[in-house]
Amino acid sequence: VQLVESGGGLVQAGGSLRLSCAASGFTFGINPSGWYRQAPGKQRELVATITGSAGSTTYGDSVKGRATISRDNGANTIYLQMSSLKPEDTAVYYCKLYSTFLKRDYWGQGTQVTVSS
Repeated sequence: VQLVESGGGLVQAGGSLRLSCAASGFTFGINPSGWYRQAPGKQRELVATITGSAGSTTYGDSVKGRATISRDNGANTIYLQMSSLKPEDTAVYYCKLYSTFLKRDYWGQGTQVTVSS
């Protein structure tokens, strides 16, 4: 299983971006998946998750109202759309898939998002 994130970069405060996470060797399908982030010196935190055939979503408190997670089963890709970005959103963003069959997590390598003030 390989997860490859893309879409990170340098963004001005107030701007927006969309991150993508493409999976190979496995399908997102109904497996729980999501986005997490880790800023320097801080613990990794939940950004958003999506799960089930209906694509139920949850969001971390720090991004509620500013983030949207979505899934394209045909492309085997999940996305994170974020708007009204703040400098405190600066972090490495990681994609995660939990295999309900293998009962384990898979992580991508991460993509850096830097928000300048």
